Amino acid sequence: MKRILVTGGAGFVGSHLCERLLNDGNEVICLDNYFTGKKQKIIHLLDNPYFELVRHDITQPFYIEVDEIYNLACPASPIQYQYNPIKTIKTSVMGAVNMLGLAKRIKAKILQASTSEVYGVPDIHPQNEEYWGNVNPIGVRSCYDEGKRCAESLFVNYHVQNDVLIKIIRIFNTYGPKMEPDDGRVVSNFIVQALQGKDITIFGDGQQTRSFQYVSDLLEGMVRMMNTEDEFIGPVNIGNPGEFTMLELASEIIDITGSKSKIIHLPLPKDDPTQRQPDISLAKEKLNGWEPKVPLREGLTKTINYFDHLLKEGDL
Repeated sequence: MKRILVTGGAGFVGSHLCERLLNDGNEVICLDNYFTGKKQKIIHLLDNPYFELVRHDITQPFYIEVDEIYNLACPASPIQYQYNPIKTIKTSVMGAVNMLGLAKRIKAKILQASTSEVYGVPDIHPQNEEYWGNVNPIGVRSCYDEGKRCAESLFVNYHVQNDVLIKIIRIFNTYGPKMEPDDGRVVSNFIVQALQGKDITIFGDGQQTRSFQYVSDLLEGMVRMMNTEDEFIGPVNIGNPGEFTMLELASEIIDITGSKSKIIHLPLPKDDPTQRQPDISLAKEKLNGWEPKVPLREGLTKTINYFDHLLKEGDL
């Protein structure tokens, strides 16, 4: 049994990760300040004697004895991270410093949940880990994009200078149950609008693409990455290479829900990438043949059922 700290553990991905790690036979400490995370997402775990919940902000130092750290703490959708951009940068940068300092002191292995947003508006397609990115350092998304890029640099330098055992993954668009209905992500937006019979809002002409991975596929990639040999630190892309336009996604959700929603178009937000697709060759090579298993329609159906339940319970 390993003792594992998950920062941002009450968030969408973090809550799923806490559950996965417990099911794998580990002791889990969930750390969250509830800026975007919610206690409801992990409340069903509180009766487990191997689960602990701590309210804490990682921009402040934290002291604990653990074997591994998954650093997920940071607002991850544009609405959330642009609400308080300074807080977003501080969480990425100061949070990384504090968690790396902790890992250094206690000799723990630490995984950084970075993002495909480090590639910015990409000049190459699909994106591989050798690509340095094309990011606007002073744009509306820079608080998140540059915060995550700086965190990657901190991780690498703590590894080189202080021999901290690190792992870096770059997460591409992920969806599934426990997403927030108002987080501004395209999947949750489209599903909620379809279930409520509202117009589905597509920014731009709808031909821009994204690659959507179901949350269980991400968790498998994260755990495998943490368990790779010490010499392999990443970064490694964790995402689904299947590419869909926004129009295709909207049509699929309308079909599954049976909604009468119409599609309307709004102006494209500033610095919004028009293409996003991971090259997962490195993940396949280094993570024991890892690749996504859940088809889009199957994952969307599970996610739609989750939001439909919230709607019927009056939580939407």
